[in-house]
Amino acid sequence: MSTPEPRKSAGLTRMVVVAIGAFALTFALVPLYRIACEKVFGIRLERTAAEGVGEARATAAKRVITVQFDGGVNSKLPWDFSPNQVTMQVVPGEQYETTYHARNTSQRTVVGSAVPSVAPARASGYFSKTECFCFTAQTLKAGEVREMPVRFIVDPNLPADVKTITLSYTFFKNDALTAQAQGTAQAVAQPKAAP
Repeated sequence: MSTPEPRKSAGLTRMVVVAIGAFALTFALVPLYRIACEKVFGIRLERTAAEGVGEARATAAKRVITVQFDGGVNSKLPWDFSPNQVTMQVVPGEQYETTYHARNTSQRTVVGSAVPSVAPARASGYFSKTECFCFTAQTLKAGEVREMPVRFIVDPNLPADVKTITLSYTFFKNDALTAQAQGTAQAVAQPKAAP
């Protein structure tokens, strides 16, 4: 004996309706649970990752860090070297530029190499130089003066308790490149003997 067609159809329709209802209820449970916890019981649930990132960006945009600049030379290097600006207020995530002033006080060409340091040490991973004279050796002829730019960005993820960063450079004489530069200068200055 076979079952009439309308009963099969009604049973199938009920199963589909129950499946759709269960599916919709699954999605509705999260907001309902949040509403019940926060409104009825007064329990604040943790923020989602997206809310946390948005809030961190907004906080970083309002945050201002003081960057201090310092510079000096090793006693073997006959240069004057100092920052043109001692401090700067910066917003993390934005690019800034400052300059240092260098002057060769000797009567000869001298090549120097800069070694940077960032203090406090734990801030060094959050301080990025995008352009810096420290990336290459610097050659200054006798009495030459040069403005040396530094472009940098402070990472917005800098720990919240770090309010001041100090960028310091020490220039050292590059003996090998200085000898090479002075040898080239002497060769240019002395005319070749006629054959």
